[in-house]
Amino acid sequence: MEETAITGLASDVVPTWVWLATIGGIAALFIFDFFTHVRKPHEPSFKEAAIWSTFYITLALLFGWGVWHFWDRTHGVEYFAGFITEKSLSVDNLFVFVIIMKSFQVPAAYQQKALLIGIVIALIMRGIFIALGAAAIERFSWVFYIFGLFLLWTAWKLIVESMKHEKSTDEEYEPNAIVQYFQRHLPTTDDFRGNALTVIENGKRYFTPMFIVIIALGMTDLLFALDSIPAIYGLTDAPYIVFTANAFALLGLLQLYFLLGGLLDRLVYLGIGLSLILAFIGVKLIIHAVEANTLPFINNGEEVTVPYWMHIETEQSLMVIIGILVITTVASLLKSRSDARKSTGA
Repeated sequence: MEETAITGLASDVVPTWVWLATIGGIAALFIFDFFTHVRKPHEPSFKEAAIWSTFYITLALLFGWGVWHFWDRTHGVEYFAGFITEKSLSVDNLFVFVIIMKSFQVPAAYQQKALLIGIVIALIMRGIFIALGAAAIERFSWVFYIFGLFLLWTAWKLIVESMKHEKSTDEEYEPNAIVQYFQRHLPTTDDFRGNALTVIENGKRYFTPMFIVIIALGMTDLLFALDSIPAIYGLTDAPYIVFTANAFALLGLLQLYFLLGGLLDRLVYLGIGLSLILAFIGVKLIIHAVEANTLPFINNGEEVTVPYWMHIETEQSLMVIIGILVITTVASLLKSRSDARKSTGA
């Protein structure tokens, strides 16, 4: 039985039934999340958020073990590298989520519904991005140049922003053009009506601020996906790994939002750490693009042989990513403690 399962996943071509079972399982988990946490509006306690965050992280790790055991070690390592990268980037999303909640003054008891629906929208959009990315990579190897350069540009922008000022959840939210469009053109109520998205008043349907909040959360994650999808394609070219790593990174993000809470402002060096990870993966992508080069103006359209020391295996990438996250997290907490002591002393 085990041999059959392994044979079925011997290549990057994952059987349709595995895709359908995985998508069905992830959908079931989101439905479970809705009935367990969202159906009854409440603000989760620290204990509740910690228990469920642990549950979803454990589930993600068990899934990775399954990939390692039933597929192979290489794809198992790729999944763990992708999951850790996507989870780290999703923590960065939480800064903006907190800012959005504060800006719209969403009651704490109703925040879970807005977050869960926003996360589901984000996963659907990421699925579309993943499919488009896989199709582009299969047909055009030069796409890796675009992914790599985009990640390097994003890393530079992120580190410049991090050097200018520390990221804080007290910043003001600036809605993008799509959110502004909905705010101007949709008939909306002035205040929240429980956790309802729409209400009918005087025979006319109105949208509530909750609907606008969900649009803002979804559009925000769409922008973050522009970084995260190219980043994970720098660690694996298997669409199944890309999708599942993203899905499990988003699962439990709702609980992580309430678990971290005020701790987010203490991760002062997170932006620098993420910029280093994106830059590292960007360089990997460009090296891969050079090795599979087909562009006529580079080496006459021929592949380029790079020195052996420039080849970075997935296991090495995983260690680099973990190392950067550990160092930046510890440094952030030490700086926050030092700043707190100085403030107390003052």
